Amino acid sequence: MLTQIREKFAGGVAIVILGTIAVSFIFFGTNLDFSGGNAYAAKVDGSEISVLEFESDYRARLDANPSLATLPAEFRAQLRQNILNALVRERLIDLYLDDAGYQIGEAFLDESIQRIPEFQLDGVFNLETAEALLLQNGYSIQGFKAAQRRQLRLSQLQRAIGGTSLVTPAQYRRYLNLVAEQRLVTVAEFDLASAADEVTVTDEEIEAFYASNDSLYLLPESATIEYIELNRVALADSVTISEEALNEYYLESQDRYLQDEQRRASHILILFNDDEAAAEESARAILARANAGEPFADLAKSNSMDGGTAAGGGDLGALTRSQLPGELGAEVFNMQVGDISGPVRSDFGFHIVRLDDILLQGPLPLDQVRGELLTELRDREVEGVFRDLARTASNALFDHPNDMPAIASAVGLEIQVADGVQRSNAGPFGNNQAAIDAIFGERVLNGGETSELVEIDANRSAIFKVSAHAPASRQPLDEVREQVAATIRDEKAASIVAGRADQLMQALDSGEAFATAATAANAVVAAPALLGRQGSDLDQTVLAEIFSVRKPTQDAPVRGRVANESGGYTVYSVEAVLPGRPESIPQADRFAGKEQLAQQAGGSDYMAFVESLVERADIDINEDAIAATDLLQ
Repeated sequence: MLTQIREKFAGGVAIVILGTIAVSFIFFGTNLDFSGGNAYAAKVDGSEISVLEFESDYRARLDANPSLATLPAEFRAQLRQNILNALVRERLIDLYLDDAGYQIGEAFLDESIQRIPEFQLDGVFNLETAEALLLQNGYSIQGFKAAQRRQLRLSQLQRAIGGTSLVTPAQYRRYLNLVAEQRLVTVAEFDLASAADEVTVTDEEIEAFYASNDSLYLLPESATIEYIELNRVALADSVTISEEALNEYYLESQDRYLQDEQRRASHILILFNDDEAAAEESARAILARANAGEPFADLAKSNSMDGGTAAGGGDLGALTRSQLPGELGAEVFNMQVGDISGPVRSDFGFHIVRLDDILLQGPLPLDQVRGELLTELRDREVEGVFRDLARTASNALFDHPNDMPAIASAVGLEIQVADGVQRSNAGPFGNNQAAIDAIFGERVLNGGETSELVEIDANRSAIFKVSAHAPASRQPLDEVREQVAATIRDEKAASIVAGRADQLMQALDSGEAFATAATAANAVVAAPALLGRQGSDLDQTVLAEIFSVRKPTQDAPVRGRVANESGGYTVYSVEAVLPGRPESIPQADRFAGKEQLAQQAGGSDYMAFVESLVERADIDINEDAIAATDLLQ
């Protein structure tokens, strides 16, 4: 089936799809020479990582996490360095896999792709589903297969290295002891919300905080847009395929749906068991009863030893000659409808067989392919309508520049409006970069012009016009007064609880009893409790802190304080440690823990292996590529 994919994507369709994936890069202020010289980002044992490959990966990271583009230049430079380092390691691994002879066969690769659940329809691989999903995610078939091949080879290497990792009995025992360990702990909680109730915030404090924090309470640049959207999916709902057109298309397409002759038969199976002669005699007796007129289905239900067909009267379904090999197939395909024959010997036993129907060779009936043909016809019709509509929209843009009502009238679509569109989120178009670039282009944003017809994705195109533009600004104090007051209140409350936690720690250091000192510091004290690493109701940050400190001695509990997840503080006193008992851990959990340890060891070994490749490799980094002015600067 994937052979069809390769053939289908070998021509013009592949060029179109790959064109949607390729990113055009313009490097301002760089000294990179694309005609030669430094046109590589790195060389790894003589294998070049191109600047285009590096910049493409960098841009993909920014598209996946737009907030990275807002980082200061020095942080983006570090990001570029990290991305190139990762590409170098990937190339080293690929070179090693090539040298070591790791191979993924074409049949195995195709089979692994066909097993991907997202590519299946009703549990069976569906070519159209796979194509549509890959195209939607910016992949060509060839590109996806290359990525899958690399991942499968990488998995082979990881399994090979991980399979040699060992977990010693001592390591495993220590792990079980730690997992089952319990600690006797007393905790005191200082609640931020309770302290906040004690705080008073004045107008003067609010005004001073607002004035001294001019980087807070900013409103991002935004725009209100009008747009006309051409949507292929919406057009599909308006397309109707007549029965006449369907029949005509079926006749044109019959050669695609040819089937071999099929025969529907029923049988009664008598197994050999330990006495072949007795089985044959029993089969002949049943044949005589069938020929005498007893209902074949009744005989099958009461006598057939084929558990899969006996309850259904022995029905084998419709089968081709290749699906029914051997003497049984030869007999079935030599009978006339209604004939009963036997006993026919097979590897299992003796068969009494009846031919129920003959389905002649030829095209599948229309009803069996109706759904597929309707989909193809509808897609073809929609493609034509969508293409004509796009052409009409382009002509209307030329004839009526900047006149959205006239353009909408020409294409028969409504003008839609979206408020609050930002550079990081284009409202109904999400983070689609094509839409963002069109909306925030200079002539559309500030020039009052309409955009060209912009291709959003494979199924959508749109025309944009900005009707209102709000530059980035700071919210007035009156609009954020409550937010400022809440921030000041939280800061004061945090200072209060931090001071009370310090007060409690000082009292404990002076020898006061934990409960007495905690009550005096306005903390909520819990009774001493025996805690385990798992399943505790205690704040997980506090629990992690408690199990990371050293063990107490008999006369010296271990005490400390930690900021908790609710914003307050927790002061704890670890009084005693009870060693873990591995037998108290369920066997399934113990086994899972051992597997986890092995995986961790394997992961560490793999990372060490990769770093050893780096140490031995001849790596030439083009520092100009890292330092180049990036796309969004």
